[in-house]
Amino acid sequence: MAARDEAGVDRDPDAQGGGVQSVDRALQIMEILARDGHAGVSEIAEEMGVHKSTVSRLLGSLASREIVRQNSDRGKYQLGFGILRLASSIPGRLSLVHEARPALERLADDYKETVNLAVLRSNYAVNVDQAMGPSTLATYDWVGSLTPLHATSSGKVLLAALPAEERAEILQKVGLPARTPRTITDRDALETQLLAVSRDGYAVVHEEFELGLTAIAVPVYNHLGTVIGAVSISGPAFRFDPENTPGLIQGLREAGLGISAKMGYTHR
Repeated sequence: MAARDEAGVDRDPDAQGGGVQSVDRALQIMEILARDGHAGVSEIAEEMGVHKSTVSRLLGSLASREIVRQNSDRGKYQLGFGILRLASSIPGRLSLVHEARPALERLADDYKETVNLAVLRSNYAVNVDQAMGPSTLATYDWVGSLTPLHATSSGKVLLAALPAEERAEILQKVGLPARTPRTITDRDALETQLLAVSRDGYAVVHEEFELGLTAIAVPVYNHLGTVIGAVSISGPAFRFDPENTPGLIQGLREAGLGISAKMGYTHR
């Protein structure tokens, strides 16, 4: 709780114009309102451990800019339309490729294999960026390539994230053609595998898209928690065994969450 002088006046540094602390506390207030939907001055002050006068003053400043507003529920506050005005400028400036690039390069350097970033387009997984590891044997550029959803690790991550009706519609259109003898072409078997992908948070394919190629992928989320892409690592089957490479799955997951965080995702 903020210190007070002998007259009972709030001597909180904020009241004296402590700018950095004021900004931090204003952000705390917005986080509380975002979490709870609405809250009163007393509730906010108690959670933050500051005097009610400090909270009232900060709420007044935020309200003057329409960042918060009072609702009709006994004067409680909630986030205002000013937040939407600020947030609306963000998505258009966030480039998935731009934000993901450092993570792709880091993964390629750490695991010495090819790393791809893919998104869902026209019923296929399309690779939109690629980083090559120093051990990469081939130099094939996958950027721009449309790859089948049911036979690739990125595709399975993207498929698993779709609503069942949308997934069924896509698979009805494109079917489950065999790319290799190991491609899953049975719908029930594929659905069982997609359930495992959703549960485990990653997908692995062993020579389903191309003989001699193994790959693993994890999802990338946006600010709404929607899967908007997949990051994959692929390499020759004779040397690349993702499920038995120490730290690889965890490292790939952390990279996916790191990119997601840059796209506004908050993991809860």
